[in-house]
Amino acid sequence: MTPLQRYIAEEIATDHVEGLLSRREALRRLGMLGLGAPAAVALLAACSDKADHSGAAAATSATGTGSTPPSGPPPGSATALPTTAVTFPGPDGRTLQAAWAAAVQPRGGVLVIHENKGLTDHIRSIAGRFAGIGYNALAVDLLSEEGGTATFTDPAAATAALGKLPQERFVADLQAGVAELGRRTPGKRLGATGFCFGGGLVWLLLTTGTPELAAATPFYGPFPDNGEIKTKAAVLAVYGALDSRVDASRPAAEAALDKIGATHESFVADGADHAFFNDTGPRYNPTAAIMAWRRVTDWYAQHLD
Repeated sequence: MTPLQRYIAEEIATDHVEGLLSRREALRRLGMLGLGAPAAVALLAACSDKADHSGAAAATSATGTGSTPPSGPPPGSATALPTTAVTFPGPDGRTLQAAWAAAVQPRGGVLVIHENKGLTDHIRSIAGRFAGIGYNALAVDLLSEEGGTATFTDPAAATAALGKLPQERFVADLQAGVAELGRRTPGKRLGATGFCFGGGLVWLLLTTGTPELAAATPFYGPFPDNGEIKTKAAVLAVYGALDSRVDASRPAAEAALDKIGATHESFVADGADHAFFNDTGPRYNPTAAIMAWRRVTDWYAQHLD
């Protein structure tokens, strides 16, 4: 398995351990990734052994502190602008699909990288949120070659399809997305924001070398094993304090950024678990999401404007 395939498999197993997926459903999804029954059962058992917080602690993370969460729309959505479906040339003569959101007076551009469910309405909304605060935003569908995320009626099938693709294709498609974003945002600085699986892809863009990026904000994305940063972007790395699986890679990410003298900070949201920014998911933490959005918008105001 590639590191990203392993990450997806462990995420499925973790969802089962935390009660978000039944054993039957977790085994079904692991099987769709290509794991045989013995390997899938062993992974579930291993993740159960590693679990370091109870279901009650995870439930508490839904509100962050157990107090009444803030009311109102998800951060940034009140001023979000609409997105439109676009296509543009990709590597090897392929056509890439994406959601595009244009700011009224662009201050810069942001590439938005989706989770392992593909280009969903939630990710489109985030592109619109960035446009609403002045950044052109492009969210590339990494299942474009397979017909696009919308062709998968079963979200687990979209995840399985992503898990079987080489990470080199993801990087190439995203670098084409950066180039397209630059064409649509001439003369402005560019950033990249990704979530979960997409957060890991932000790190891959930085470790494979994407010099067009002036800033990046990966959300709870795993840092590549033995990764070396090759792009001197200003990085704000976002983590959830309860997300021990991804948090374990934070020291390596910080050391790699220190090694090249990159400007960087890590924001660890108290009481928040993996995927806490996704307001359509079971781990959404509105308090942490608001804090993270403020950090990200301040970071881009400093490094993209």
